[in-house]
Amino acid sequence: MRTAVGQFTASPDWKDNLLACQDLTARAERGGADLLVLPEGVLARFTEDRHRIREVAQPLDGPFVSALRETTEGGHTTVVAGIHEPSGDGRVFNTLVAIRDGRLVARYRKIHLYDAFGDQESAHVRPADEPPVVLDVAGTQVGLMTCYDVRFPELARLLVDAGAEVLALPAAWVRGPAKERHWEVMLAARALENTCWVAASGECGPRNIGNSMIVDPLGTVRARLSHSPGLAWSETDPETTLAARRTLPVLANRRFAVSPRLLAPGELP
Repeated sequence: MRTAVGQFTASPDWKDNLLACQDLTARAERGGADLLVLPEGVLARFTEDRHRIREVAQPLDGPFVSALRETTEGGHTTVVAGIHEPSGDGRVFNTLVAIRDGRLVARYRKIHLYDAFGDQESAHVRPADEPPVVLDVAGTQVGLMTCYDVRFPELARLLVDAGAEVLALPAAWVRGPAKERHWEVMLAARALENTCWVAASGECGPRNIGNSMIVDPLGTVRARLSHSPGLAWSETDPETTLAARRTLPVLANRRFAVSPRLLAPGELP
């Protein structure tokens, strides 16, 4: 499977962000990508007044997703990107959409919210109570995760147990002391402990680090971007996954299973 990760600097205007997504989608399609992973929350980005995402959130049949669907019509590439959609309780869902050939083929609403490092995503975003999502892309099983989800290895393991060979991870990773190191370590850890690929897209700009990358099943970075807009590419082939799992059979050797029961926010296991 040919995979691309793309990054750009999102603005408060959804129309500008749509144009950036359409441009990256067209470039990925021309390059023969089976999968394109774009950042989290690209409908609109508010560096300071983050509560405004409530005002600008759009439903999945709204103009942003509808236009992105039209962009993919007749194409081959599956595009995974993050938006905010109304949740019904005054907050929004932080939602990933997977779009291919004009169709919405999957949706994942973020489970783990970024209530850390002085931030409180849950003030504006409603956590999902839905199971993780795995979809087929060109014969490869792709699991969906969003940003802060990467800090929770049990979610990655549940996706791999459900058949995922690639983890697609849109993000808007906030700058801060050692934060870029956290990003790099955890992407490699999720890949290595599950012997799977990780295709992670990070929004770049004044608030977020960019640093999109594709990591192979033995934790090696195969492609990466720095802090500027662009695309990075890699072949995320199943043969590499199978070879890694023969060499390092951690999935076969483990002694503990991860429970699929979803805890309520704040509930201790």
